[in-house]
Amino acid sequence: MFRSLLPLLARLALVLAVLLAGGPAAADPADIDAAARGVVRVVVIGRNGEEIFAISHGTGFAVAPEMVVTNAHVVSEALDDPGLVLGIVPSDGGQAVFGRLVAVSRRNDLALLTTTSPMRLPPLTIAGNPESETGAVTSVGYPQNVDRAQGLAMEDLFVAQPPVKSTGFLSGRRPSRDFDTLLHTAPIARGSSGGPLLDECGRVIGINSFGTDSGSADAEFFFAVSTRELLPFLRANEVDVRVNGLPCRSLDELEAAETAREQQQRAAADAEAAAAQSALASRREEARREAEFAVIEQRDDLMGLSFLLVVVALGAGGIAWRQQLLHEDTLADEPDEPERRYAFGTLAAGAVALAALAGAAGAWYARPSFRDVDAVVANRLREAAPAGADEPLASGTTEGTFACTLVEERSRVTGEPPAALNIDLSAGGCVNGRTQYGQEGGAWTRVFVPAEEAAVSVSRFDPADGEFVTERYLLGSEAMREARVARSRYEAPSCAATAEEARAFGGDQASLAALLPARPNERLVYTCRRTG
Repeated sequence: MFRSLLPLLARLALVLAVLLAGGPAAADPADIDAAARGVVRVVVIGRNGEEIFAISHGTGFAVAPEMVVTNAHVVSEALDDPGLVLGIVPSDGGQAVFGRLVAVSRRNDLALLTTTSPMRLPPLTIAGNPESETGAVTSVGYPQNVDRAQGLAMEDLFVAQPPVKSTGFLSGRRPSRDFDTLLHTAPIARGSSGGPLLDECGRVIGINSFGTDSGSADAEFFFAVSTRELLPFLRANEVDVRVNGLPCRSLDELEAAETAREQQQRAAADAEAAAAQSALASRREEARREAEFAVIEQRDDLMGLSFLLVVVALGAGGIAWRQQLLHEDTLADEPDEPERRYAFGTLAAGAVALAALAGAAGAWYARPSFRDVDAVVANRLREAAPAGADEPLASGTTEGTFACTLVEERSRVTGEPPAALNIDLSAGGCVNGRTQYGQEGGAWTRVFVPAEEAAVSVSRFDPADGEFVTERYLLGSEAMREARVARSRYEAPSCAATAEEARAFGGDQASLAALLPARPNERLVYTCRRTG
């Protein structure tokens, strides 16, 4: 009875884990830090001959590697004065470059800039369906009061500095100044304008624009231009922006749910095994009863045959004895009668008697013992087992074509991943005919270190359980440099790799994976079914 309750208890544990992990997910500092690396300082620059100097500044963030969005009022001075230019200063290493205005919308306080020299900025992801009433948020930008407190001069604004991050909560959607805005309590100040307002997964839900005028005793609130205004503006200017409309889930929430799911699977497997054992015990008991009846019947048949043969032997022996007496009497009465007159009958009857005795002895000793019941039971169970049930699974048969689908409830999605993908896996671990994976712990793995993007991806495919998992780590410039150096120390084998080469490649990748943070920024879980 306890075993029958295991699946129910596991389901209750899964519900409890989701409830405990429910509610607003705590912002992951790694996600906020990753988004902050795409935040830039936008500087309005004046010129005096060859000398350039900062006049004012605000904040912006990358929506493409060479495209930055900010507030229209941040660049308004440069719009009104052709003698002024714009500068874009990255937050994570690199050199400041000049920017060029692409589009300006004063109505909803938006402006789009492009870099005049390659910067390869990490684009931020836009929340496609953001929460607008409640939830924790983070403002990222360059408030001037912080610059003053640090003693930064205007010329220091051209040097890369990490942006300031401040947290608060959404206070609702508030249309104002003829455009859609979000009201929140994550502090901003002059200079923060144009910076992103982020959700717990580091996705943009708004662009900070202005704050309320309040006395010292009043609570401060701030306004951000919502993505309802931002997305149409970017699409109108043909910016291929990354949009993610999935719920924001923390890794803690996912791992708690994953633990509960594994417990449920184990409980279900235990219940299934218990049911199988119970069914086997029932079949064994039934087979034992049938075997006992069969043994008793066979014993009775052979013992009866043995008794019958003994009777035949006695009868044949009596005939042989009588024939012998007749032969002796004949010899006494008729001495001249040939001796073979009764000899054949005597011999024939004697032979029958001996054969019957031998058959009776054979039947008696051939009768089955009750100790043979277990062997009969085993034979019957073996005959009743499904064909191939005792055959081991063939090893090395991992190749095939798989169709994989993203499992949203098991994934933490911060970017814009494909909802489905196809995997063509060769026996040697080559995926889709072009990418060799390494073998590690029974699964196929590949660590991707791109030359341009500031992210490392670790993909793992286990064809045995039909699961493909990709984890992305959004790294800073120094961490990416170390990852690229580690990657340069080994060569990936071609798709004709041997099993030994695939295992060695898996070991090389493990040394690189050891440099990555303990937790990824994004985890994508796909379930795969074999299609060929």
